[in-house]
Amino acid sequence: MLDLSSGPADDSLLKEAKLLGVKRVLSRGAFPRNVDLSDFTRIEVLDKGSPVRTDENLERAQWVNVRGPDDVKTTIEAAKNGGLFVVQCEDWKVIPLENLIAEFHRTDAKLYASVTEPSEVELNFSILEKGVDGVVIPISILDRAKNVLSNLMQKPVFHLAIVKITRVVDVGLGDRVCVDTASSLALGEGLLVGSTSRCFFLIHGETIPSAYIPTRPFRINAGAIHSYVITTDGRTKYLSELKSGDVVPVVSAEGVSREVVVGRIKIERRPLVMITGRTGDVEGSVFLQKAETVRLVRADGGAVSVTDLQEGQEVLAHVGAAFGRHFGGEVEEFVVEK
Repeated sequence: MLDLSSGPADDSLLKEAKLLGVKRVLSRGAFPRNVDLSDFTRIEVLDKGSPVRTDENLERAQWVNVRGPDDVKTTIEAAKNGGLFVVQCEDWKVIPLENLIAEFHRTDAKLYASVTEPSEVELNFSILEKGVDGVVIPISILDRAKNVLSNLMQKPVFHLAIVKITRVVDVGLGDRVCVDTASSLALGEGLLVGSTSRCFFLIHGETIPSAYIPTRPFRINAGAIHSYVITTDGRTKYLSELKSGDVVPVVSAEGVSREVVVGRIKIERRPLVMITGRTGDVEGSVFLQKAETVRLVRADGGAVSVTDLQEGQEVLAHVGAAFGRHFGGEVEEFVVEK
């Protein structure tokens, strides 16, 4: 939602806002008359004691300045009657919103957070994982917030193809990489890893219980150090290059991704198995530790251990374009990988 009270608005700015996914505009006073707002839902702000205008085309919101715990309590009480609330936290930015998000989740009310910096946008959507229902961005910072809004518009989805396993063979000792993230992984989630730049197998996290070892819900035993792993911008890194603080996308069996932070990398020498698969005219391979806890994702979304994997079985992989890679980016050049 765009706050038109914070600066001058013109049609070019509003057109740009629309392209960035903004669908609502808000004003704490009269809406500007010199711009076309027909493509937006208009939100009228009700401050305490302000008169209610009679324009039925307007939706209404209550603006709350949170200066202390009493403001949080008052807002929670008012939310029991539903409605739309815009909250501006003047001191503490996170804790008040945590309390409000938890309570609003039990009501029919909607919670929007007013931001003052572009960096606050993504933060507000991630608090308590649920996040706020929306953010209010002053038109005065729209130019600086473009990249953030553009990233929110992008759907982090990877197309996953069904790959038929053509070969499973032990290859002896090698150095493999465990990627320990700072997040809990869900069943079906993993990293996209491969030995070539066209085929990235979905390697499942260590989230499945076993009789011999506890789960490591933050870990993906991702493969040999030479392997490519897809990063958040669609480029690649070698697994050996990952380090603490890097951000990587974990991907579900449906191809939906989310960003997680790498907390630690563990490189250890272990027995490896080479797995080769084919889909259409694309063949790819991946080197993984030979252990029961290392799994790929089947075509039905379940997991299969590399120790149970057989020729003819089907697993999920992301198949890229026929480009080479140079410093992780795609390059249109002649390249053969085998």
